Amino acid sequence: MQHTSAQARFQALAETRTRTCRTLEALDGRRPPFHLSDCFGINTFNGAAMRQKLSSETFQALQRTIRRGEKLKRSIAGEVAHAMKEWALEKGASSFCHWFQPQNGLTAEKHDSFLSFERDGSPIERFSAGQLIQSEPDASSFPSGGMRSTFEARGYTAWDPSSPVFIMDGPNGKTLCIPSIFISYHGQALDKKTPLLRSMEYLSQQARGLISLLGKKDVERVIPTLGVEQEYFLVDSALYQLRPDLYTCGRTLLGAPSTKGQQLEDHYFGSIKPRVLAFIQEAEFELYKLGVPIKTRHNEVAPHQFEAAPMFEEANIASDHNQLLMEIFKNVAERHKLTLLLHEKPFAGVNGSGKHCNWSLMDDEGNNLLAPGESPAEHLQFLCFLAAVLQGVHRRAGLLRASVATSGNDHRLGANEAPPAILSVFLGEELSRLLDLIAAGEASSEPGRERILRLGLAKLPDVEWDTTDRNRTSPFAFTGSKFEFRAVPSSAVVATPVTYLNAAVGEALAELSAQLRNRLDAGSPLEQAVLEVVREAILASRPIRFDGNNYDPGWVAEAARRSLPNLANAPAALEELRTPGARELFVRAGVYSEEELLARYHVKVERYVKELLLEAACLRELATTAVLPAALAGQQLLGEAIVAARTAGLSGSAGIERQQVVLQRLADGIGELLAAAAELSRLEQQTGEQERLADRATFVAQRLVPALGHLRTAADELELQVPDCLWPLPKYRELLLLL
Repeated sequence: MQHTSAQARFQALAETRTRTCRTLEALDGRRPPFHLSDCFGINTFNGAAMRQKLSSETFQALQRTIRRGEKLKRSIAGEVAHAMKEWALEKGASSFCHWFQPQNGLTAEKHDSFLSFERDGSPIERFSAGQLIQSEPDASSFPSGGMRSTFEARGYTAWDPSSPVFIMDGPNGKTLCIPSIFISYHGQALDKKTPLLRSMEYLSQQARGLISLLGKKDVERVIPTLGVEQEYFLVDSALYQLRPDLYTCGRTLLGAPSTKGQQLEDHYFGSIKPRVLAFIQEAEFELYKLGVPIKTRHNEVAPHQFEAAPMFEEANIASDHNQLLMEIFKNVAERHKLTLLLHEKPFAGVNGSGKHCNWSLMDDEGNNLLAPGESPAEHLQFLCFLAAVLQGVHRRAGLLRASVATSGNDHRLGANEAPPAILSVFLGEELSRLLDLIAAGEASSEPGRERILRLGLAKLPDVEWDTTDRNRTSPFAFTGSKFEFRAVPSSAVVATPVTYLNAAVGEALAELSAQLRNRLDAGSPLEQAVLEVVREAILASRPIRFDGNNYDPGWVAEAARRSLPNLANAPAALEELRTPGARELFVRAGVYSEEELLARYHVKVERYVKELLLEAACLRELATTAVLPAALAGQQLLGEAIVAARTAGLSGSAGIERQQVVLQRLADGIGELLAAAAELSRLEQQTGEQERLADRATFVAQRLVPALGHLRTAADELELQVPDCLWPLPKYRELLLLL
């Protein structure tokens, strides 16, 4: 029998059983199936639209801006703006906005109508060069880390021509969205995109310098490329709405483990349920229209966990597209009565979610600089860039750890296929052997070649055996012509970790170039000079290379012997942003000014503290308004049963004795819950008494976080004791197994 306090839960469970699949809407009046090429990019101002709307001269100028980074002349911006407006109006758009990425981890936009008026008052649609190039949101209302105050509100968004303009469909209209950077009145970067673009330019300069020394003088640009694997969870919206912790904090702050979790290993790559598949297919369709090259979909390891992955793109475009992916997936999920969870650890005891960033380098002719190639010259180039990555990651390991430091990632790192907080690089057997030979002085520039794995089955083809295995415990793994940065959290804006990585590798490239130039000027042959420089980099970065099991407890001690930083929580990691080394790297590279770097430290640490205080308040409320009443109701129900049994003359029975034991255990659990809630409240107050921001963050990590765990443990123990008919919150078995 359902108790009044649990009726909403059982009603929600009943609602989940009525769900049906939502079918994909028609495309331009046609019903699916259709060719993906018919719809890909139809809502972007892409090359085809530009050719149609722009003069040949303006089209070529705009292409040079997009492909080479040349400054767009304001004299042609008017024609571009007019063409965009005409294209947007034909698509049904009635307004426009600058779409940018402030430091709150979200996207932002301020919409303006195309509507204007002639001098005689007649209406007309207008869109000027000035409106395209620049807009003015309120800079003081976004996180700025102290760079902007309420009385310093002026800020500017500026068009980023390298990222495609797109149209977003709304419920009752369409909006032209202009990807933009966000800066203050004095020019400080207030967003995540501006530093990314700066780091890409710095990396390109250093990479071109090294390539020139290797004999290739015609490379005009080197581009970091990125493919982002996005993991996420889905839950039914009716159940989600009964979990205040999920819709307030993004994760479950309490919940006893489900009897069935991921222990049977039956979800990964399994058949996708029809309702989920319908959601994914519709979301993919929306992304295709926006020119996002989504490629892969599959079930992930945990129940109700999934992954989407696009093809690789230029890093800044990939970052923009990942922001769009998160937004589109969230909106489309709601249409299917589903809720998308992007938190790194929405459920305890099962896999968390990451955002694996597959990063590489490409020249302007499309050549991958981290691919071994076929010729001796390409082998030398590969070794140089590989050595630079190793040196950059080794020297700036602490900063790369800081780039992925969040309260959510603290729950994820270190278990269930998530890498640990200690940064290391996995290369694999073949590549490690090659580098060890070079380090030992056995000068060879020949990288390991792919082998063939003979299956011995007559009807099956031979399978290529890669030169590297896969290490799912490594934070930074070479996976063949690219590195996979696996430590990035699922909710992150990838612009930040990629910015740090670009800067670290750019710094290493500059040093390798200087060393190589000195040897060449001294008369050394090119191959000898390259191998000498590479050998020194290999030896210096040897501690960062680890091909073993990163979960092995012995790795912690081994990493300490190698002097690798072990920054166990976000506050410890974020302190790296205040080190002289961080200032040296970012200021010299032109990625951040000292003020911008310090501001980002304040923004990140403040967010960490606020998120944990929000979790504490939410958990206390849940404990006292949901868990406690259910436990008291269970206590009353059991007490009444004991009284009834005694009234019936059964006072000496073993059953009553067992009931009394259960009743006492329940009473003890209630006492533990109340004590843990009181202790958490006390620590919340003490957090506010810490004067320095760094001290507050450390106090939260060391004192508040364990107290959250204690209160959760008390609540979860009560969940296992209170009768199911009394429990008001959807349980793990329902959240993780019902779709």
